[in-house]
Amino acid sequence: MKHSTTQQTRHGHRGPARQLGRTLALVLPVFLVLSGTLAVTRVNWSGNPSDSVLTATDVSSKGDGKNAAARAPQDALRDQLLTELQEKNPGVALTHLQQAVDERPSLGRHCASIARALGRAAVRVYGPTRAQSYARPVCDTAFAAGVAAAHS
Repeated sequence: MKHSTTQQTRHGHRGPARQLGRTLALVLPVFLVLSGTLAVTRVNWSGNPSDSVLTATDVSSKGDGKNAAARAPQDALRDQLLTELQEKNPGVALTHLQQAVDERPSLGRHCASIARALGRAAVRVYGPTRAQSYARPVCDTAFAAGVAAAHS
């Protein structure tokens, strides 16, 4: 019994799939950038705290006045304090958080979440040991809890 080998052309089976793949490869990155999924413009790879990290939220908050005006006061305060944490140190940011809560008691209910965010950011910028050295009882122990959560 003789087996005959018939060679099938694979080009007919791969052609539409390959074309679809190429189309997705070109269209998907553009869609992700326009939708904001890939909107990180600069990442701090050096570990140097003086280098700032600019994310999609930073771009959208600085882009137009209408968007900045529509932001909640606690969000604006958190972003300002995160910038201070990177440019100066967590101690300065915690002092300004306490002053802001003292001046606007309505921010008090957001104090702990802002302090935890500062704690997590401090670990990313300064490392867990140095970040913990800035801990003090602003909004109870929320900053220290943020440091611990980011470290574990």
